[in-house]
Amino acid sequence: MKRIAVEPPVEEAVDLFKDSIPGLDKVFKNDIERPKVILVTGPPGSMKTSFCYSLMSNYLRDKNEFGLYATLEETAESHMHNMESMGVKLSAKMQISDMTDLREIDQIDEVIGESAQTDYVLFIEKMIQRFRRTHGDKFSVLVIDSLGALYSLMSESAEMRKKMFYFFKMLRDNNLVTFIIMERSLTGESQLLGNEGFLADGIVMLGLDRQRGKLVRYLQVEKMRAAEHSMEKHAIEVTKSGMTVLGPLLTT
Repeated sequence: MKRIAVEPPVEEAVDLFKDSIPGLDKVFKNDIERPKVILVTGPPGSMKTSFCYSLMSNYLRDKNEFGLYATLEETAESHMHNMESMGVKLSAKMQISDMTDLREIDQIDEVIGESAQTDYVLFIEKMIQRFRRTHGDKFSVLVIDSLGALYSLMSESAEMRKKMFYFFKMLRDNNLVTFIIMERSLTGESQLLGNEGFLADGIVMLGLDRQRGKLVRYLQVEKMRAAEHSMEKHAIEVTKSGMTVLGPLLTT
């Protein structure tokens, strides 16, 4: 059988961070290039979803590009309601793909004894291919919400690890900047199975810290390949006008 060589995607510079959320230029000295797979981690209430949604919506606003937000946990209506309460509107250049219906169908099948379950990794790949056919290389940004939900739909950890290696490679082969949301406890423990942190090109931590008796939300870039960035914790503020990075947290 004759093998056809597939050329790796050409890296393209994008101003994804500097052109999205006010104050992120305090964190990044230079921006990133496509393709990238970036984990966005943090405990409940740390604004992981809001960060990714705001980043994508604001970036696409003035760009001739397209973005896809794939949710496995909340409905599209719930996402839009939450974001509108923050003053973030759904861009005409992005789409929310609601996969919660598929999860409900699988749960019903399990109850009635049907064995055929949806292969969600394959489903996401086919969804990417469909948007790639429609938008070509203008399809530039993808958010997957969340990795924990995806893991809960896969049966064995060995299968998960094997599929994650293929999954991350597939995302890069499609020349996307992909943000994958992942839960992390207040103690820092995450849902990582052991190799996702190595497979990912970047890790952005959104957390909660106590300053002068008050809980403060912060952002910290733990890792970002080929980008010069601060590793300090930066305070973030969320108002009805959106999200803003204020500056480094004061150490006590």
